[in-house]
Amino acid sequence: MKAIITVVGPDRVGIIAEVCTLLAEMKISVVELHFLALGGEAALDLIERRRALGALDEHDHRERVLHDGLPRARKCSSPSASSARTSSPRCTRSEGRAMLNHSDIMSTVDMIDHQHLDIRTITMGISLLDCADPNAERCAQKIYDKICRSAENLVPTGCQIERELGIPIVNKRISVTPIALVAGASETEDYVPFAKAMDAAAKTCGVDFIGGFSALVHKGCTEGDRRLLAAIPRALAETDLVCASVNVATTKAGINMNAVRRMGQIVKEAAELTRERDGFGCAKLVIFCNAVEDNPFMAGAFHGVGEAERVINVGVSGPGVVYHALQSVKGAPFDEVAETIKKTAFRITRMGQLVAQEASRRLGVPFGVVDLSLAPTPAVGDSVARILEEMGLETCGTHGTTAALALLNDAVKKGGLMASSSVGGLSGAFIPVSEDEGMIAAAQSGVLTLEKLEAMTCVCSVGLDMIAVPGDTSAETISAILADEAAIGMVNSKTTAIRLIPVPGKGVGESVEFGGLLGSAPIMPVHTASAADFIARGGRIPAPMQSLKN
Repeated sequence: MKAIITVVGPDRVGIIAEVCTLLAEMKISVVELHFLALGGEAALDLIERRRALGALDEHDHRERVLHDGLPRARKCSSPSASSARTSSPRCTRSEGRAMLNHSDIMSTVDMIDHQHLDIRTITMGISLLDCADPNAERCAQKIYDKICRSAENLVPTGCQIERELGIPIVNKRISVTPIALVAGASETEDYVPFAKAMDAAAKTCGVDFIGGFSALVHKGCTEGDRRLLAAIPRALAETDLVCASVNVATTKAGINMNAVRRMGQIVKEAAELTRERDGFGCAKLVIFCNAVEDNPFMAGAFHGVGEAERVINVGVSGPGVVYHALQSVKGAPFDEVAETIKKTAFRITRMGQLVAQEASRRLGVPFGVVDLSLAPTPAVGDSVARILEEMGLETCGTHGTTAALALLNDAVKKGGLMASSSVGGLSGAFIPVSEDEGMIAAAQSGVLTLEKLEAMTCVCSVGLDMIAVPGDTSAETISAILADEAAIGMVNSKTTAIRLIPVPGKGVGESVEFGGLLGSAPIMPVHTASAADFIARGGRIPAPMQSLKN
């Protein structure tokens, strides 16, 4: 058995020695220690072996009184290989003294077993810039070889960390340099073989997804970009694990409306080519504004050109944990709600930080970032929508939803910043409709609409995500929706992302089932009034005033 014990509180001389002395008295053997000091606060992560919880069971427990000034909060995860559980004691103040309260030692036992706490993904970013070759076949072979060589130990290492620490790691993933940059040197019009090389390498490595069949066209489109865009529908239809993304706008450059128009057509083509799977190809395609280079989450992950040769990024989750934490502050003012979310986000992110460092050490790959996004799943109790409803909303999507989401997103980020000095990616709350049982219920009831999701985009990480719309929705309407979302991201200097799925042959009132993490979604109505003339203009919507900051 191993345990992860996290202690947080004011930084001062002797804090490490005093904590270790306490643990020694409790017959707990510390085998590894990590220390972080930031802004006068300190966090210790201790990995211990032997009895852990047994040292504190009811039979031999004694309440331990610590000296004044020891940490205010103490959280401990103590999983065994067999049960994969987490426990978390905390130090509480009583009569001017900090005390270890045994009644709280099991406060987070259910975090993994019943509250769906997990490491959503370990994603290895791999640079493929050195794979460029005028010969397309050689280039594809180089891509396959380098991915396999670089990530051969990713899955075994992830599984080993799972077994040793008892922390579920849901997905192991790979992201690569945007293929448009790599394949641009090849003398070929067809980029689908590059996607197939990525897919074959991902299957060889045993990962769940590979991202990076991507192009960055926010200001203009190169010949390589054009070829990649043309290949996206077939690439998504003819591969299993490949994900694609396209960046069509930035705050600095404005919105490339020619690219937006083309992406509407590509979304329709991808849906038609995967008609027998209800347009599943579109579930693997993200259209971005202000895409980030260190995002570990699919389908939008790619390895930025400013990154190292290889890097490890970790994405954590835990909407269920936040939801259960809020149940302890029913009816409390919002500042208390925010504080509770911050503390919970700390716990979640700290676990991700530890897993990331351990994976980095074992793989010999630099640690990049922890993305502390709350990414839901279709499982009951693992929903962002239910968090918002716990704040007092009858149904997610009603008036007040945007304000509740703004609070949640901000508090998650603030809590995570103390837990890790390397927070990146998208970091915040995701609201993918098909992947969140609360969002699904709200959409089915008609309270959650496309317009409300668009408003929510202004304050969260990803807005219109995994949205099923009628199959007869025109390419121009899809492009107009993309333009709206891109405008929100551009003006607010934030990342926005869209996964829109026009389901062939289905309409409003029906639903679509993708299974697994992608879940199911009711088909949501869109406005029937045309935006064709608007989209046909093309050109570029200029960057806003804040783009002139320099």
